Amino acid sequence: MERTYQERAPSRAEIDALSGPALLEFGTNWCGYCRAAQPLLAEAYAGKDEVPHYKVEDGPGRVLGRSFKVKLWPTMIFLKDGKEVARVVRPASAQEIREGFAQIAG
Repeated sequence: MERTYQERAPSRAEIDALSGPALLEFGTNWCGYCRAAQPLLAEAYAGKDEVPHYKVEDGPGRVLGRSFKVKLWPTMIFLKDGKEVARVVRPASAQEIREGFAQIAG
């Protein structure tokens, strides 16, 4: 599990070309909602080390976030073979995140 939102984002083409399950998370390191969600994410991510986690810093003019129509942080997009399968925005429980992982399992 990634711990820090990265300023350098993969391109949309790189995301679309992914194979298998992946988690794409948008937010910022200073966002209170994002920081509050991290323990929930850590709990839900336990045992899922094989699922790549892309933690992307978002904001005005950030192309990748706009291409996924991100409006609020954190937004967690669960991908399977580069396609969005589930989305969790501002999770209130680890269970919400687990349900996203369940959609991309297998």
